[in-house]
Amino acid sequence: MTLALSAITFDCTDAATLASFYGQLLDRPVNPDANRYFATVGDAGQGATLMFTAVPDKTPGKNAVHLDLSAPDWRAQIERAVSLGAEHIGDFDEYGVRWATLADPEGNLFDIAHHA
Repeated sequence: MTLALSAITFDCTDAATLASFYGQLLDRPVNPDANRYFATVGDAGQGATLMFTAVPDKTPGKNAVHLDLSAPDWRAQIERAVSLGAEHIGDFDEYGVRWATLADPEGNLFDIAHHA
């Protein structure tokens, strides 16, 4: 028996707001029952669901899990993410891989890499 990835969960302050950001960023639907306490992004067959749950106290410091996204038009996608409310933290080029690190509206880090 093998494990299947079913969801990636984000602790957050406002679940619906953060789900809306990632839904727009990834062009995936937000569950219509989303509220400030619980929301999901994605449909069956689109890979893992993103799940957002409001918690009273987020873990301080760097988030332990982050999304690594990639696109051939990565610069355009970085600009799009910023227009949706992300903050562009910096660009990196190591071991033949180029990527940008961004922070979502609640400060969670994610990367967008160049995908040839």
